Amino acid sequence: MATAQFEHRSGDKSYNLDTIERMTANAAALGAKVIAFHECSITGYTFASKLSKEQMLDLAELIPEGPSIRRLAAISETYGVVILAGLFEKDEQQRLYKAYVCVDKNGLVAKFRKLHPFINPHISPGSEYCIFDLFGWKCGILICYDNNIIEHVRATRLLGAEIIFMPHATMCTPSPRPGAGFVDLRLWENKENDPTSLRLEFEGMKGRDWLMKWLPARAYDNAIYCIFSNPIGIDDDQLRNGRSMIIDPFGDIIAECIELGDQLVTATLIREKLRMAGGYRYIQARRPELYREIIGQEHQSQQKVAWMSDVTPSSQI
Repeated sequence: MATAQFEHRSGDKSYNLDTIERMTANAAALGAKVIAFHECSITGYTFASKLSKEQMLDLAELIPEGPSIRRLAAISETYGVVILAGLFEKDEQQRLYKAYVCVDKNGLVAKFRKLHPFINPHISPGSEYCIFDLFGWKCGILICYDNNIIEHVRATRLLGAEIIFMPHATMCTPSPRPGAGFVDLRLWENKENDPTSLRLEFEGMKGRDWLMKWLPARAYDNAIYCIFSNPIGIDDDQLRNGRSMIIDPFGDIIAECIELGDQLVTATLIREKLRMAGGYRYIQARRPELYREIIGQEHQSQQKVAWMSDVTPSSQI
C-alpha cells in the first residue's frame, strides 16, 4: 500500500495526472499494489471557492465516462497499480459533487461523494457510504471533513471496512482552537534557504500536532487501517503541509511522508492486526440497545468552517 503527497496545480488536470502517473510508476517500483492521492488531486482544490457554477461545470467531469477516469485506467494498466484520486464530478442533471474514485486497469472500481462539502456552494453533498473490495480487503472512503464526524468512521467500519481511505486537503487554516492559523506563503518560497522555520509551522499546532489529536484515534477505536493523503505546498492562496501517512489498527503510524515536497511512502498491511487491536474487542463489546435511539434522534445538521465563515455550505439540511 502506498500513500502520496504532491503539490498540485489549480485547474491543471494534465499536470496533476502526469504527476499521478510519475508517482504511480515509483510506487510500482517499490512493490505497491495500491496508491492513494489527496482530495481533488486531479483538479486542485481551494481555488474552487472562487468559481461560478458554470466554471465548476467546465472543470467537473462525468464519472466514469470522463477523460480523467480513462487516463487513470491507462496508468493503472501500464504499472499494475490500483489508483485512488479525487476530482469534481458532474452528473447528467448538472449537479456537482466532490468525488473520490478507485480505478484499476479495467476502469472504475468505486466512487464516493463527499458527505460534507463546503469549498463551493454549488456542490451537493453525497448521501451514501462506499464499501468495495481490493485484493481481498474490504475498503471504504471518507473525504476530509467527513472524518471529523466520528459516526461516519464507525458506520463505515460497521459496514465491513477494514481499510478506510481518508483523502484530505487540510491543516494550516484558522480555527478557534489554540495555535491554528495560516502559514505564510513566503516560508514555502524560501524553504531551500530556511527549511527549519517552515517545518516548525508545518509540524506544530497549525499542522501535524493538530492531526495527531484525532487521526490515530480513528484507526485505534475502529481497529482499521487509515490511509491518509494530503497535498503539500501551495494550494491557491494557502499552504498545505502534506504528512500523508498510513496508520495501523493499533493507532501507530507505520509510514509517513516527511519531505518538503512530492513524496510517497509504502507499508505492508497485516490482516492479523485487525483482530489483535483493542478496537476490535471494543466493537464486539458494544451495547447498541443503550444508545441506538440517542444516536439516531432527529438532528438539524449545521456545518461551519471557521476559515470560510462567509460561505453557507450546501450540505446544511
